Amino acid sequence: MSELRCRMISDRHLRDSARALVEADVENLKTTYSQKGLTARAMDMVREGAVDIYEEAVEVADDNRGALAALIAAIVVWFARNPILSLFGLGEDIDPAPDDTGS
Repeated sequence: MSELRCRMISDRHLRDSARALVEADVENLKTTYSQKGLTARAMDMVREGAVDIYEEAVEVADDNRGALAALIAAIVVWFARNPILSLFGLGEDIDPAPDDTGS
């Protein structure tokens, strides 16, 4: 056989092998997706991501308890700022609605 014919046969075998792999992958995908839909897969991925984020947050909170306590205290003080300022007489005085008499 000539060199070109040998190369053509070799290339054909390589092509057929690659095609068989692609067809096997397509069949594998079909079987996988027929068992579980795309929506269910997306929800699973979101759920797994949320669990990972929660676990990471718990780990960071365990490692930084002081900073977490300070953050929570700052949030509580922020939401309670008006009553706290009122206790010390520093609160904002809310004026009644202005007169609309035109004078």
